Amino acid sequence: MSRPPAGPRSRYRARIVSVPRFEPPDVDYERKVRDSFSQQGLMRTLGAELTTVCAGRVEIELASAPALTQQDGYLHAGAVISVLDSACGYAAYSLMPKGRRVLTVELKVNLLAPAAGQLLIATGQVLRPGRTLTICRGEGHVDGRHVATLLATMMGSDET
Repeated sequence: MSRPPAGPRSRYRARIVSVPRFEPPDVDYERKVRDSFSQQGLMRTLGAELTTVCAGRVEIELASAPALTQQDGYLHAGAVISVLDSACGYAAYSLMPKGRRVLTVELKVNLLAPAAGQLLIATGQVLRPGRTLTICRGEGHVDGRHVATLLATMMGSDET
């Protein structure tokens, strides 16, 4: 079987990208992330639950409730974005050394479909860690349907 000739478009073919593996500088990163999450008033108010913590990857679940919906009965975009932002922030925080904290400095979100359903699963994944800035991607799925993608820049700073 012969290969097609390499033309000018061949370099633009899609490549399969593997999920990066990170070595966290703080071996107790999971406890640190879970302790911090438990102190978040907004996530507690929304009823969000931190379900998965891995080095550079976090999942947060949010069950739909009437108090979290907009006028058409969909989970409100503000709730979806808040949970995605937290998932990305904690993914970045999992890779921070002791004595550092994380703040969102920029985010961009695409709302892909109405968040209609019972359960939002927000996954935050570090794409590129850095000493000061960490880039993360968040994916939101409601009942298995992809409803939002978020790209965020997180800034690491010393605790005060």
